[in-house]
Amino acid sequence: MKKEMNLIGTLSACQICLRKNLETILPLGHQALTSSYLNKTELQNPELTYPLNFCRCPNCGLVQLDYIAEPSAAFPLNYSYRTGMTNMLIRNFRSLADLIIRDYNVKPGDLVIDIGSNDGTLLQGFKAKGMRVVGVEPTNMAEIANKNGIPTIQEFFSQKVARRIIAKQKKAKVIAMTNTFAHVNKLFELVEGIKDLLTEDGIFVSESQYLLETVKKSQFDCIYHDHLRFYSLKPLIKLFSSFGMSIIDAESIPAAGGSLRVYAQKGRKSMSQQAKKLLTQEKAAGLYDAKELKKFAQKAHAAKNELLKLLLECKKNGKKIVGIGSPARSNTLLSFCKIDKHLLNYTCEKKGSPKIGLFTPGTHIPVVDEAILFKEQPEYALMLSWHIGEELMALMRKLGYKGKFIMPLPKPRIIS
Repeated sequence: MKKEMNLIGTLSACQICLRKNLETILPLGHQALTSSYLNKTELQNPELTYPLNFCRCPNCGLVQLDYIAEPSAAFPLNYSYRTGMTNMLIRNFRSLADLIIRDYNVKPGDLVIDIGSNDGTLLQGFKAKGMRVVGVEPTNMAEIANKNGIPTIQEFFSQKVARRIIAKQKKAKVIAMTNTFAHVNKLFELVEGIKDLLTEDGIFVSESQYLLETVKKSQFDCIYHDHLRFYSLKPLIKLFSSFGMSIIDAESIPAAGGSLRVYAQKGRKSMSQQAKKLLTQEKAAGLYDAKELKKFAQKAHAAKNELLKLLLECKKNGKKIVGIGSPARSNTLLSFCKIDKHLLNYTCEKKGSPKIGLFTPGTHIPVVDEAILFKEQPEYALMLSWHIGEELMALMRKLGYKGKFIMPLPKPRIIS
């Protein structure tokens, strides 16, 4: 296996090519971990924060963090993110399962593995078609998956876990990682384990935040400690090639504000025209040019100043502002923009969210049931889940909210 540097704490080199001299593009200050919601007792205690810097490798082009928190801290047992709570994700996973089954000749009885499987939502689509399924999930979401009939190993994925699965289930026709491939600190061990676990004709499919869409849409709020790397296609080709694998296809999809879906197999294989077109688009957008990425940082600071000015003006006029949603990305937005409980009275989540009754990390804004929003009818609602803003605003109107929406990014604006 390729030698891997210690990927906890401050990094001395690039996570893919191991070259030194990472260049900081956007420093976001010290921030609390985005999953570390607080109860009332914990509000009284000192809160841990960690450096959050958006950096690039001048050699291979990988954009990444230069500090990695302990995985058990970033993904605690009581992790609050649940895929089955978001309708857009459910639809995306259903279509992904159907696509993989159709395009890669997956048959009933074949083994499908989901690494970072959360509550098992993706695997439900494969199980319904007769495939054997196994999830790997370190948090308490594994308990929910198991209760719902999706066999799930509650551990961080490793080569040891891969060997146990092979001994019990044989090798996998499909391995998926949706919004988790950029989360694992031991990247080389991860890819080695995936390669070991795949059948010779098997397919690995990942979905990750796409750097191209992050930059185009000024999505600085998707930078947080869970996301260790911000993928574009060029560095991923280098990564898989170094392990004797090939990216055979790639596409940009709308999930999570814009994601990169990549398909990889063992051996040296040709890449699709669709993937080659993405490479051309990445180069044209300046993803590997430090000057172009610096423009992204400038836009982030401009959006911060405009949003704060807008919120302060609303408060000056005696208006009440609350938040809608509390996705992980919102905590970067709130912390970077210095938006706390003095500007937002609360933010709301739909009934059943494990975040209700807690307080946002770093900014300590109460998270409440959305029923309070419809009862109180505050004048303004800040769309913290702005990346699904159109769908969410339509739903809020349907459920009875009559106030105005504030869209924070890519350019802050009020929507009546």
